[in-house]
Amino acid sequence: MDTLSYKTVSANKASVTKEWVVIDADSKVLGRLASEVARVIRGKNKPSFTPNVDCGDNVIIINADKIKLTGKKWTDKVYVSHTGYPGGQRSATPKEVMAKSSTILVERAVRGMLPKNRLGRALFRNLYVYEGAEHPHEAQKPKEIKL
Repeated sequence: MDTLSYKTVSANKASVTKEWVVIDADSKVLGRLASEVARVIRGKNKPSFTPNVDCGDNVIIINADKIKLTGKKWTDKVYVSHTGYPGGQRSATPKEVMAKSSTILVERAVRGMLPKNRLGRALFRNLYVYEGAEHPHEAQKPKEIKL
């Protein structure tokens, strides 16, 4: 007699169905947008989520130049990086980073919410961020997600 009437199915690279989705970042708050995007990239919104497999979707973010930050974060928040050389610590506010490239803010926020290992680096490659409303991925027929 079989006492187990159910099986836990773990997804693997062959059984995962990856889709393409578009998210419009126009007037969205950066952190809230990034957490939802990280959830979709990781695949946690799917019933077949498996923690050690890339089972998330490919995400295209458009209008990254129109994101919002709450409070005084545009001037008070500081991004710190290091070049690797002695005395190479650099700091920049979001306003300075945005002047250089608006996609960096969104990419950095999403990257910080992904796992810090090989899987996280592989998942980050599924993110495509664009400043305007146009993107070159029309051939993949992405569907739009409202957050």
